[in-house]
Amino acid sequence: MLVALASAIARPAHAATAATADNVETLVAEAMRQSPLVAAARSHWQAQDKVPIQVSTLPDPEVSLQHFTVGSPQPFSGYETSDFYYTGFGAMQEIPGPGKLKLRGIQAGRDTDVARAQYEAAQRSVAEKVREACANLFYFGKASALLERSRIELQQIERITEDGYRAGRGSQQDVVKAQLEITAMLREIEMNREQAGEQQAGLKAILGRDTDSRDIQVADVQPAEFAVDAQHARALAAAESPALRMAQAMASRSKDSLDLAHNDYVPDFSLGYMYQKTGPHMRDYYMLTLGAKVPLYFWRKQTPAVEQAALEKEAAAEQLRAARLDTLSGVDRQIVAIRTSDRIITLYRDGLIPQSEATRAAAYASYASSKVDFQTLLSAVIDSVNLNQEYFRAVADREIAIAKLKEIIGDQS
Repeated sequence: MLVALASAIARPAHAATAATADNVETLVAEAMRQSPLVAAARSHWQAQDKVPIQVSTLPDPEVSLQHFTVGSPQPFSGYETSDFYYTGFGAMQEIPGPGKLKLRGIQAGRDTDVARAQYEAAQRSVAEKVREACANLFYFGKASALLERSRIELQQIERITEDGYRAGRGSQQDVVKAQLEITAMLREIEMNREQAGEQQAGLKAILGRDTDSRDIQVADVQPAEFAVDAQHARALAAAESPALRMAQAMASRSKDSLDLAHNDYVPDFSLGYMYQKTGPHMRDYYMLTLGAKVPLYFWRKQTPAVEQAALEKEAAAEQLRAARLDTLSGVDRQIVAIRTSDRIITLYRDGLIPQSEATRAAAYASYASSKVDFQTLLSAVIDSVNLNQEYFRAVADREIAIAKLKEIIGDQS
């Protein structure tokens, strides 16, 4: 009976999932369209793109009306008797110092570059989260099926052990131990179900789906070849990483801020013109006004502003250097993770899992002929379960490492 049970329970460790499963890249494309995170970053970038033309435009002109009376505050007093009476119509235009408007437009353009890099970073981050969630759901799905199958196997072993105990061929301790393992397996099944539910909820949120929508069924994952050259990946990261482009835009913006701070030593100007209409038989007045804002307190305003901008430029340069190092180290970390996972997967698939299945089958046969004790059989069954779980975990971790690498270098690999 035990040998027949071993043959009935044994199945391939990587059986295919249902044909109705969702394709990962289809889910990624859905996230690009529906994710609130992507939509928010896109709207922020589009809004920021409206700023440069605003800040590089002259300030709104000021239009004024003056009514000057003589002898009384009543309107038109002195209209016919005094040449001081007038009604004036004028306009005033502020003119920033040379180059200031252009620099402000350039500076705002850097903010637009930062916002665009943030949008691209949001896209890649969401794509990575979708792929990571799908990899974890793949693992939890495989683990769930494996644990459920193992629970059934343990229940059958427990019944056989109990029958043997009643027939005087075993001990009560073996029966209790089998029941304990079944209870522990139920605990693992519930924990696995809880973690799968958390992943489902997180993935639905990323996709912009309602929490009560149908659960996502992830397609089966077969470890495919992912050849990547470390030097080529670093070059792609240096050219394509949104985090690095964001830091570069911030560094350029800090340089523009320093230039603008230096330009604040140059006065801003104002130009005004007014036409003053006097009474009958009186000559009209015409007034042209030219003003300038003198940076009289430059040692308290402009000079500290220049020093501040210089320090911020140094900080931005260091942040750019840190971003470059972090980006390149991130590439190296994920490449190491992928290559390590490849070796581990091969070790499990070609060595540990076949050996554990053979050990389990031998333990069944030996226990049936009373050559080994119950604990040996139970250990063989549990070891087989654990090794299969670890294999699927390694497959999922490999997919997560690939997703994180794509987040840095893009899908060009």
